[in-house]
Amino acid sequence: MDNTQTDHLKAYGIAFNALVQGYKGDWLLNYRGGSFMFDYSEELALRCRLKGVAFEKISSQQAVSIYAFVQSPDQNMDVVRLEKAPKIAVYVPPNFKPWDDAVTLALDYAEVPYDKIWIAEILGGALDKYDWLHLHHEDFTGQYGKFYASFSGAPWYIEQQRLYESEAQKLGFKKVSDMEKAVVLEIRNYIARGGFLFAMCSATDSYDIALAALRVDIVDRIYDGDPPDPDAQNKLDFSETLAFENFKLEMNPLIYEYSDIDIQPAEVGPEQNDYFTLFDFSAKYDPVPTMLTQNHVNVIHGFMGQTTMFRKSLIKKSVYILAEREGADQVKYIHGNYGRGTFTFYGGHDPEDYQHAVGDPPTDLSFHKNSPGYRLILNNILFPAAKKKKQKT
Repeated sequence: MDNTQTDHLKAYGIAFNALVQGYKGDWLLNYRGGSFMFDYSEELALRCRLKGVAFEKISSQQAVSIYAFVQSPDQNMDVVRLEKAPKIAVYVPPNFKPWDDAVTLALDYAEVPYDKIWIAEILGGALDKYDWLHLHHEDFTGQYGKFYASFSGAPWYIEQQRLYESEAQKLGFKKVSDMEKAVVLEIRNYIARGGFLFAMCSATDSYDIALAALRVDIVDRIYDGDPPDPDAQNKLDFSETLAFENFKLEMNPLIYEYSDIDIQPAEVGPEQNDYFTLFDFSAKYDPVPTMLTQNHVNVIHGFMGQTTMFRKSLIKKSVYILAEREGADQVKYIHGNYGRGTFTFYGGHDPEDYQHAVGDPPTDLSFHKNSPGYRLILNNILFPAAKKKKQKT
């Protein structure tokens, strides 16, 4: 999985589907870009050839030497056993897709199986069937992405509002924001029971904002028909959130922003200077963040989104920072624990489309087979398959 790999993204699909079929494998952390090792079979070799994935057939003696090297105390490497493919769910409204989703693009390209679920399924207990849940474009505050000023007359926006209001009424909620609060609580309970949550773009900060606002109305009348609490900011409860604290809400309903968690484009600066750096963790003592940052490069070109990056000063001290812009208060990728499970937040919309706009065509990953930004997404789908070691405290 170093720079000799011909298709990094499909390699994850090969590994994932091998686990689905009952194969067991090893993830060699920090060895040649975080390579995978499975017992040789003609079936797996043929699959690699058909999918254009580079692989090497090695002898038992070579395998022993590799394991000895990786587990040597003087190497920042380790072996993590991959045992069982996780059951994956992607949270998405039915028949509604104004934007493409980088995670579903990655899963489809890598040929990783997943189910689509939405509000009724989550509130009905469906999450118990899944090991891994992805959130992308959802606005958990009930403000429809705060697109009112730009798109309130657009057919897709009108249809989105109708769909959400209909779902709230069907499920017995007075307002969409009340329904979303029930959803974020159910997802948090899922994490506490041992689930793995991966969120991108606006589903990251809007999720935590909704948790902080569980007992206060922060939604303006243009979205739900009644005014927000004028003291909403002071009534936020940051003890309820997963990742962020002490943030300030953007209460103007016409401004396309939820809070000061998100880094603004003016702060990012020119595209040619927008890069983020992966942190280097100890593979033997911190295997979880090490798994999540496996890559063939450690400096990656940035990309925008409704939520582009996170303000470092507003991230809880208990949260791992996995990637940031050096010398700036700008964090791209974070990870943390909640109960028996974990959450991982990745800022931005599409790692290979710098500033994706509504209506733009989806990214064709056949042109980005070795995308380091997409690799970070796919690290997360194999992370639940790994047999975890107890981390040093």
